[in-house]
Amino acid sequence: MKPKKTYYFIAVIVTVILGLWSRQLSFVPLWTGDLLYAVMCYLGFRFLFTGRSLTFSMTAALLFCFGIEFLQLWQHPVLLSLRHTLPGRLILGQGFLWTDLLAYTVGIVLIYWLDRLIS
Repeated sequence: MKPKKTYYFIAVIVTVILGLWSRQLSFVPLWTGDLLYAVMCYLGFRFLFTGRSLTFSMTAALLFCFGIEFLQLWQHPVLLSLRHTLPGRLILGQGFLWTDLLAYTVGIVLIYWLDRLIS
């Protein structure tokens, strides 16, 4: 694995751990997990598409996160059954919230700017 890919992979793992941990701590606001979910998506796109621009990863992560959030409005039986599993709940979420869109946007913009500073 190339060094840059390795850094993004490690960052994804650390972000997932922090996101899961944030749900266990009562003093951490719930939106923190949503923000970290978006950060993880951005880092995942950077890992998968290292050769593409930072803007590509930012746009792809925003579209992915917004798509997942709007998918929560669709109450299809298959999606509902998936949401009753832990992986389904973590990936697909449970219900649509406008505030999640804000958390996703803030998380992705922050990690984008941090990535620009580091790169």
